Amino acid sequence: MTADDSKNDLQAVENLQSAYEQIRTEVSKVIIGQDKVIEQLLISLFSSGHCLLVGVPGLAKTLLISTLAQVLNLDFNRIQFTPDLMPSDITGTEIIEEDHTTGKRGFRFVKGPIFANIVLADEINRTPPKTQAALLQAMQEHEVTAAGDTFTLDEPFFVLATQNPIEQEGTYPLPEAQLDRFMFNIMVDYPSASEEHEIVKSTTAVSDVKIKKILSSDEIIEFQKLIRRVPVSDHLIEYAVNIVRATRPKEENAFDFIKNWVNWGAGPRASQYLIL
Repeated sequence: MTADDSKNDLQAVENLQSAYEQIRTEVSKVIIGQDKVIEQLLISLFSSGHCLLVGVPGLAKTLLISTLAQVLNLDFNRIQFTPDLMPSDITGTEIIEEDHTTGKRGFRFVKGPIFANIVLADEINRTPPKTQAALLQAMQEHEVTAAGDTFTLDEPFFVLATQNPIEQEGTYPLPEAQLDRFMFNIMVDYPSASEEHEIVKSTTAVSDVKIKKILSSDEIIEFQKLIRRVPVSDHLIEYAVNIVRATRPKEENAFDFIKNWVNWGAGPRASQYLIL
């Protein structure tokens, strides 16, 4: 790396810090409180990860995500997961289309809601595993296979899934393979008394909040590349790997409570996420 490259990266780090503060300011115009949740969402986004949000209804999870997409100037789609949702409802489907000039008919692929920069998978555990699996390829490979063809998703691509912890009837627990693809499992808690007072005050009066767009998709992609250029020593990587390996009950250095109470430890993705 040349001196100019280092100088450019230092300037990019300052730009990222400035953009981060501006994003927090704009989101706070709509969302009151939930500072830790917003921080973890932004960490995951800039680290090219995905998030699972767990919280009871009415905590503004959907509003938070749509506001974040608006501030970041990204395409946003919401998928309401239901027991009758099909994989094609997520990825897209082929329709028959007629050319009025020639009279010929052909198939045309209509993209599903997965084709967006930020995708909200609302109540993801309410749909069968077959449909949940439609997200797996998209989350890992940023590609969708449908109608015999593979389509590349636009970058940046960020999946935010939500779960309701108080209702288990009629739900399908997420398999470990899918849980492993989320960088964070974020618990969204009730607001404090003062925050709830402000929420009620602001949402029961006339409001005309103007949201300023802070970043573009290209700028976000550059920040994601910048984070991966941050130098990490071998000692730090070894430390992260040792932490993750200590969660596996078959490891010699695993603690007794791990061997007694844990069936399967964290996988290599956990080490990657710790470094990012």
